[in-house]
Amino acid sequence: MTATTHTVLMVPGLRDHVAEHWQTLLQAELQAQGHDVRCVPPLEHDKLSCAARVAALDAELADIDKPVVLVAHSAGVMITVHWAARHQRQILGALLVTPPDFAQPLPPGYPAPDALVQGGWLPTPLAPLPFPTLVAASGNDPLASHARVAEMAAAWGGRLVDLGNVGHLNPAAGYGPWPRAHDLLAELGTLVTRDS
Repeated sequence: MTATTHTVLMVPGLRDHVAEHWQTLLQAELQAQGHDVRCVPPLEHDKLSCAARVAALDAELADIDKPVVLVAHSAGVMITVHWAARHQRQILGALLVTPPDFAQPLPPGYPAPDALVQGGWLPTPLAPLPFPTLVAASGNDPLASHARVAEMAAAWGGRLVDLGNVGHLNPAAGYGPWPRAHDLLAELGTLVTRDS
């Protein structure tokens, strides 16, 4: 994959756009290298609605006329798998980073279980994804156990990548810049080439 042959689409989690988040920084880095990189825009309403989030992703994809690589973090992973369960569009591949386990109570400051049920986030889709996938898991993520992320990765047909103890890989955990994202995107490109 080269900078001109595809679009990288960032799929943020429920906190949407955070200036110091690795996704935001990665987008700027890739754009500076000449890549076509976009981001699903933040919602003004229905921020806890899974259907609204999936619709926003689908609308952004409809505006892209090149093959797409998805880069999703946290609830963005859930948005991606819900989208894949409802829509048919060819995706080159996806990097799915630290998905949360919405079936378990989340730490304080995150949505309560009943809000997630009402928002349509559960059950989590566990069908195989129709595109090559890397699922990156943290050993000490407060939003999902490593074992649960491994189960999700296996169900989705993705390759599990052990990141070590990186928390939820967000600014609260010290990320910020995440150079390994470049390596994982390169590996994803190898998977895409192999499977095409």
